[in-house]
Amino acid sequence: METHLNHPKKPAADVSASTVKKPTMGSVRCLHAAGAELGEGLMWSAREQVLYWVDILGRRLHCLEPLSGIHTHWDFAEEISAVAERRERAGLIITLRRGFALFDPATDAEPTYLYQPAEEPPGNRFNDGKCDAQGRFWAGTMDFACEAPTGALYRFDPDGPCVRHSLAYVVTNGPTWALGETGLGMYFNDTVNGRVHRFDFDPATGALSNQRLWLQLAPGDGLPDGMTTDALGRIWLAHWGAACVTCHHPVTAEELARVELPTSHVTNCTFGGPDLHTLFISTARTGLTPEQLAAEPLAGGLFAVLVDCPGLPANMFAG
Repeated sequence: METHLNHPKKPAADVSASTVKKPTMGSVRCLHAAGAELGEGLMWSAREQVLYWVDILGRRLHCLEPLSGIHTHWDFAEEISAVAERRERAGLIITLRRGFALFDPATDAEPTYLYQPAEEPPGNRFNDGKCDAQGRFWAGTMDFACEAPTGALYRFDPDGPCVRHSLAYVVTNGPTWALGETGLGMYFNDTVNGRVHRFDFDPATGALSNQRLWLQLAPGDGLPDGMTTDALGRIWLAHWGAACVTCHHPVTAEELARVELPTSHVTNCTFGGPDLHTLFISTARTGLTPEQLAAEPLAGGLFAVLVDCPGLPANMFAG
């Protein structure tokens, strides 16, 4: 099933800036100098009290228990790009290069593909993704060479068809969702063009409509990569090439705060820890010159910063 989203209309009602306060934060610290080529796919497991994340180009799944510092990893035969827990069963649903698969870290067995979309161009791969509150797994695709506008967005339902949204983005990133107080919406990134779009979102059906520009990053402010939503509805956005994560008003997109990182390519962020007050941040080494790598020894590392407001628990896959 395929849909097209080209129907702009009046945006959702505004929310007073006074109802969405600026956050206060602690200092950034490096939790694990992973040296990832392309760190991504952060997911906090409340069930296991660990953080999962991936190195897409390194074809590796990482797991860190922050309290003990215990780190585990699994290597794959192809790129792994996004991770979510299964709600009713053990293990994870993941996106590999060609589609959606199951993997159970406890058994260390080979992943099992669930669905590989035949309409994806051979030069594409899956990229960022996560589950919505109803347990559907959303993931985008991109041109591996970062040149052709062949990226799409897929919604993988546990008990229904996989829906493909044709977006014609070169590189996709996201999604994350708005809280009900700021309108029912989903945010998704057209990374190469520096744009974050907002869609109207029907939680009952998963239908998207009314695509419109929510945020255009200024020249020199990097490109929008992964993102997450906190308990006040604020949107936290990783900036590829600009060494930061920014916090934004969910409707106006006003920048409320900026977290500076000691490396250029910041790729994703999510909240976790026992109280969900820790913002975890992934980074990448790929694309940096030898001079930049020498100046940024923690490139590809996993970082963390405490925030005064908690995030939202990671949604689980209902299948």
